[in-house]
Amino acid sequence: MNKKTKALTTEQYKNIIQTMKEGVCGSRPNERIATALVLEGNLGLRISDILKLKLSDIVKDGDRYRLSITEQKTGKQREFTVPLIIQQYIENYCLRNGIKKNELLFPISERAVQKQLSIVCDALGYEGIGTHSFRKWYATEIYTQNGYDITLVQRLLQHSSSAITQRYIGIQPQRIEQAIQKHAQLL
Repeated sequence: MNKKTKALTTEQYKNIIQTMKEGVCGSRPNERIATALVLEGNLGLRISDILKLKLSDIVKDGDRYRLSITEQKTGKQREFTVPLIIQQYIENYCLRNGIKKNELLFPISERAVQKQLSIVCDALGYEGIGTHSFRKWYATEIYTQNGYDITLVQRLLQHSSSAITQRYIGIQPQRIEQAIQKHAQLL
């Protein structure tokens, strides 16, 4: 678990991606890194797994697209649906950049992503944000948009316990919050 980075807010996510695409402080625009971070924030994968992706990894399976990977950090197998809009986003990125089906989408190092992200965050005045902040933003958004279901997020991230997931996203489960609110009895 990366305790040094915090989850992004949606506003920070949008500002970082927009700034990365436009360029900042003498740095050129960087669509490649912006796209890698968009995928991390929308698939919930670690940046190390994003950087190993190929278009051929996303397979049409009936009326859906699916991705099956072995996570580099944990060695765990992970298979899940890739929303059509994300699959199209990746395909369009490949077409614009001449990336073939079996080539890496992002032939860059994790350090290159971190360095560019640091430049953008410094320019925007954001602290405590690293590549892992995008995965944490994904987890937090899934949690809040799906009835505060910590078990759902735990399964998506493949954490071994909901306690780990709870610390990871830094949010108390909604039921605890509601219990505290309901208990208040002032005289």
